[in-house]
Amino acid sequence: MRTKTEVRCVLDASVVLAYLQRETGYDRVRSALGAGAAISAVNIAEVYAKVVERGLPVDEIASRLRALGLEVVAFDAAHARESAALYPNARTLGLSLGDRACLALGQRLSLPVLTADQAWKRTPGIKVELLR
Repeated sequence: MRTKTEVRCVLDASVVLAYLQRETGYDRVRSALGAGAAISAVNIAEVYAKVVERGLPVDEIASRLRALGLEVVAFDAAHARESAALYPNARTLGLSLGDRACLALGQRLSLPVLTADQAWKRTPGIKVELLR
């Protein structure tokens, strides 16, 4: 597993799913993974749920996700507080708990967040990069 100093960005569930499905922006996600990327445990749970919803066994997707080399960061009490602090601004943008968990992780690590969600660009104080 990479150390925090080797992580260059934080990924949202949407971009991991885009990568797994070879959607537009796939190459950009591949580059981010190669450079070192982190993801919140909340967001990796979202990826698992979406893939299972599509009929793949959880064990099969688990091995594929491990192979990506993502640093999965636990959603602990501090992370929960940080994501809650984003709620007042995030509420007007319609951001979910998963969205806030990802943004809070980017804020905590002082790293850009890569997402496919356009609304995130309006989140103050957090560098957001759009996949497409």
